[in-house]
Amino acid sequence: MPSFSVQILLGLGIGIVLGALALSLGPVDAGTDHETPNWLASTLGTIGTSFVTLLKAIVPPLVFTAIVASIANLRKVTNAARLAGQTLLWFAITALISVAVGIGLGLIFQPGTGTGLSPEDGADPGRSGSWLDFLNGLIPGNFLGIGAGTQLETAADGTTSASTSISFNVLQIVVIALVIGVATLKVGAKAEPFLAFNRSALSIIQTVLWWIIRLAPIGTAGLIGYAIATYGWDLLAPLGKFAIAIYTGLAIVLFVVYPIILRSNGLRIRSYFKGAWPAIQLAFVSRSSIGTLPVTQRVTERNLGVPREYASFAVPLAATTKMDGCASIYPAISAIFVAEIFGVHLSITDYLLIAFVSVVGSAATAGLTGALVMLTLTLSTLGLPLAGVGLLLAIDPMLDMGRTAVNVAGQVLVPTVVAKREGILDQEQYDSVTTEDLFSDDEADARTEVPDDGTAVASSATEVAGPREHAKV
Repeated sequence: MPSFSVQILLGLGIGIVLGALALSLGPVDAGTDHETPNWLASTLGTIGTSFVTLLKAIVPPLVFTAIVASIANLRKVTNAARLAGQTLLWFAITALISVAVGIGLGLIFQPGTGTGLSPEDGADPGRSGSWLDFLNGLIPGNFLGIGAGTQLETAADGTTSASTSISFNVLQIVVIALVIGVATLKVGAKAEPFLAFNRSALSIIQTVLWWIIRLAPIGTAGLIGYAIATYGWDLLAPLGKFAIAIYTGLAIVLFVVYPIILRSNGLRIRSYFKGAWPAIQLAFVSRSSIGTLPVTQRVTERNLGVPREYASFAVPLAATTKMDGCASIYPAISAIFVAEIFGVHLSITDYLLIAFVSVVGSAATAGLTGALVMLTLTLSTLGLPLAGVGLLLAIDPMLDMGRTAVNVAGQVLVPTVVAKREGILDQEQYDSVTTEDLFSDDEADARTEVPDDGTAVASSATEVAGPREHAKV
């Protein structure tokens, strides 16, 4: 059977073909002139969104049980605080480099000139980021970190209907899991039954998770096919320079900045990309860092040799706050674009503010999702019109694919670099990485038993089977 990466590529190719076919069949939705809905596009959309929904559904229990197990396994670790500090430091370092790349490209490309757009073409984004979002996102609203919202919709005949949606906040789940994990350390021996249950639950969740992940090639075909059928490529014309600037910045960070960081820390570039590529691929087509989180954590541990105790803390945290694509490159270039459209001159102080928002703002908007929230925070900080966001909405889905891929690449990079610098990376596993390892011993993990004394570990264990036994935190 082909490797997971090859399967994703096959799904991508099939999706492109089906998407082009769906695009030729007509509009995705039925219009007012009794048009027939595009059945192929609708089918592709259902397949793609169903896959992402399944992934997101498994994320809350996975993050909670993995972090609780990790905290419990840190009893004998003396450098846990240092690991956390180094992780946050490298979040900031890579974000600062990325925003510098974005500002530089914005000044070179001048994406707002020659577009034919005017301030009147803008629209209010409806939702904007705020510096208070950090507190709102950090403090759990309930034990499960789940929120519900009601949306009112008015039909053409004047009738109003209400729909309720339920969502979860990964950052809040991380906070809850950290608190409970620390509490288990305080309780001591009395917490062992709970920890044994948590380990068993994590083993079950991981088994279900990898059943879902095996559907990724099918989900990839649906996601990319629906994107092509819905957006086509015509929307790139008026914003072509802006899109090129964004993707140039993303490419520089992914293929220049990250390799330099890897080499400067004694890590092989080829091994990193080979190990992280399954997550980067899935992020590109799914456009969801949270949906890709299970694969991101898997490749960080299994392919790149980062100890599970550390990865299960660092990767979920990175998925909510580490966004080099959405929070650094994109807001920097977009802010310059909006300033040029509205005829606003940006000073050196404004560029420093862009850098500050990119480094700190991703944490401030961690309770929310989407690059547009980060962009509105940047624009409001600079005093630029938020209506400028409406100018970019047309091609945002196309840009979001590349942004999310870079986000996830950075979320894999930082834990790997920190593990290497702290001497806890399994170098042998890193150097000998193969993408086939992604599913290599799922069944063995699932069969791992927990003795009555609770000292052994399941698939979330304190030790990683095989050649990684010497790479404990």
